[in-house]
Amino acid sequence: VNGCRQNESLNMPIKTFFNVIPQVTLEKVLGITSAGNRALACDPHSGLVAYPAGCVVVLLNPKKNKQHHILNSSSGHMPAVRVWDVAERTQVAELHEHKYGVACVAFSPNSKYIVSVGYQHDMIVNVWAWKKNVVVAANKVSSKVTAVSFSDDSSYFVTAGNRHVKFWYLDHTKSSKMNATVPLLGRAGLLGELRNNFFSDVACGKGRKANSTFCITSSGLLCEFNDKRMLDKWVELRTSMATSLSVSEDLIFCGCADGTVRAFSPTDLHFIYTLPHPHSLGTDIATVTEASHLFAYKKNVRYPDTVAVSYDPTNRWLSCVYSDHSLYVWDVRDLRKVGKVYSALYHSACVWSVEVYPETRDGESRLSPGSFLSCSSDNTIRLWNTDAQNTTLSRNVISLFSSDLVIYMDSNTSSLLDTECTISSNSEKVDPQTSDNRTGIRTICVSPDGLHLASGDRNGTLRIHDLESMEEILDVQAHDSEILCLEYSKPETGLKLLATASRDRLIHVLDADQEYSLLQTLDEHSSSITAVRFAGEILTALMISCGADKSIYFRTAQKTEEGTAFTRAHHIVRKTTLHDMDVDPTQKYAVIGCQDRSIRIFNICNGKQKKVYKGSQGEDGTVIKVQTDPSGLYVATSCSDKNISIFDFYTGECVANMFGHSEIVTGMKFTNDCKNLISVSGDSCIFVWRLCPELTINMRQRLSDLKQNSKPQKTPPNKQHTLRYKANHSFVQSKSCEHEGSGPRPRRRWSMRLGSMDLKVKSMLDLRQLESFAKPFFPSKTQDVHKDLPPHRNQELGSTISLQTIAAWVSFI
Repeated sequence: VNGCRQNESLNMPIKTFFNVIPQVTLEKVLGITSAGNRALACDPHSGLVAYPAGCVVVLLNPKKNKQHHILNSSSGHMPAVRVWDVAERTQVAELHEHKYGVACVAFSPNSKYIVSVGYQHDMIVNVWAWKKNVVVAANKVSSKVTAVSFSDDSSYFVTAGNRHVKFWYLDHTKSSKMNATVPLLGRAGLLGELRNNFFSDVACGKGRKANSTFCITSSGLLCEFNDKRMLDKWVELRTSMATSLSVSEDLIFCGCADGTVRAFSPTDLHFIYTLPHPHSLGTDIATVTEASHLFAYKKNVRYPDTVAVSYDPTNRWLSCVYSDHSLYVWDVRDLRKVGKVYSALYHSACVWSVEVYPETRDGESRLSPGSFLSCSSDNTIRLWNTDAQNTTLSRNVISLFSSDLVIYMDSNTSSLLDTECTISSNSEKVDPQTSDNRTGIRTICVSPDGLHLASGDRNGTLRIHDLESMEEILDVQAHDSEILCLEYSKPETGLKLLATASRDRLIHVLDADQEYSLLQTLDEHSSSITAVRFAGEILTALMISCGADKSIYFRTAQKTEEGTAFTRAHHIVRKTTLHDMDVDPTQKYAVIGCQDRSIRIFNICNGKQKKVYKGSQGEDGTVIKVQTDPSGLYVATSCSDKNISIFDFYTGECVANMFGHSEIVTGMKFTNDCKNLISVSGDSCIFVWRLCPELTINMRQRLSDLKQNSKPQKTPPNKQHTLRYKANHSFVQSKSCEHEGSGPRPRRRWSMRLGSMDLKVKSMLDLRQLESFAKPFFPSKTQDVHKDLPPHRNQELGSTISLQTIAAWVSFI
């Protein structure tokens, strides 16, 4: 059961033009967003550990290291309490009685009731007979409540929060006879001299201590209330802060600051043992290859605070979540010899970018196959692997954690902690606009040869790391503001350049072969530059950039005495902000995601807009990111409504739609094997989506076709699912692109076969005749073709460029 906010639409089937519904499934979640004990649970029967990651509930089997997922709807209006069947992972019940949000929920031990407590502004407690979908009792609560716990006999439950411990009693006879909701009977706990404390967690006693109730205060006190609701006894935990509590018949576990977890006896609150600490902040996890390294306590180091604890009395496992978004499952069968069953270390703040390690041409990979990297506001770059069987890096380092490597950008460990996990009611939330939070890695890029990793942070610092030794080889203050985009030039251009684009409106072009010396600075943009990309071949290298000034600049590379320099060839202005851009694998088209929720496709050679279609399934928000797959058949988009869509590149048809992140998706990448799509988000989570076999087969077939052809393929493969209309014609285009200001253009020649007739265009007169001659051959399609093109395109049919446009786009409409 989980408290959440309901989205307007769930994962509805999407009808595609070939009447097949491709299924995109969530394969792996790398992240955790548990903010307290209310967001962590374990099942004693199956050993599963449940925790939230964005809008997804992860069901983890710690022993087998396998995940299952419940995809909840994303944040929105109308908060709901939902009950799910764990085995079937289907929703069986839903309650809408809260207005602002659900703070915590709990099952009664007899599974008959669910109690839900709303946010502070909601001020309501509901008791729900969930099998009948009826609220049997309710009342108001004025305090901020952070925890709830049912008694062992299901006769009452206790809520805890800011200066608040209250006992709520259920009258079973009254609630069972009456169909209407009855008022809940609540009695406040007698707090005595502890009345001004913040009670961060509560748990009712079990077995012999079933009449007792245990609470923990944020100041570090473990308290016991007797059956008269009186504060009977308390003990100091000797910590600066206490956050969480888990009670069984034999043990009480208290989660405290600095990674401390203490065990007490519920009989007399006698101290038993302190569990081992997790990893210290800033630990090089690649060096932690043996369990003895983990259990060695170090002085003068900082540990993450314990956020949540949950005890499984059957398996005797204690699951702990820490404030740096790490998860440990400890084996506490023998408290004197505690073992580690499972551990995972995730990003603790917004993940800004993701990069898949490229397939190098020389075949010598510095990282293992299936590796990808991510960067975050926690000031780290982390290395992951999509291959669950492959946990070994090329350096033969086997890590005990989920990520293979963590690169820390500085020695300041405060950015590794999520302060919202441990914030109390007396603490004021830090205003992100006024606080000194300009830390974190904003973007990363891997060189095509796989040797170097470039990263740009929010202060404008550019860093280059050697991926073989993981050593930093360059650290320079490149920009005055945050670096928004990094891009290496394509190997086909014969150049080894790195372009850096920033919010300061500048693009720096660096020579990677000359120790990243500055070649050129471009300042045409008048606002933040959101994307910069390279394209072209040898002698025709191109650079395209777009920004918040609604401009697109197409530049060509020219050799000068001082080296390579880029000059402007085309300047396009649109009426909407351009948020992101990608170049298709044939390097002929630029795909741009726009603020008006549209995807615009431009011809790189001449700067002409070729096609525009909707880039989001919703009616609100803007397109934030766009990404083409390795074959160029599909384009993935992320929208500000937190959903991800995959479109057919040539038709604009939506073939898949995914949701699960609780914040906007800040980056996406297809894997090299075309099996997965990786998405990262502001909720600190990384999702690895498994694409359906149909999409994977289509992409691999297109890749095979591109490799077989010595020249890049001009049109998409003639497949039944991607072509609505198959015209019996082909067109030939000059391999090199002519640009403005490069001298007189040579007259172009085309050869089109229509039926058994050959047409050759040698002059503008022939071209006008061709236009009128071609109409009878396409009586039913001419109108549709012109409809898909922009309105001004029909007026340009007399130009040589517009004829290429029609020939190209007729083939895949």
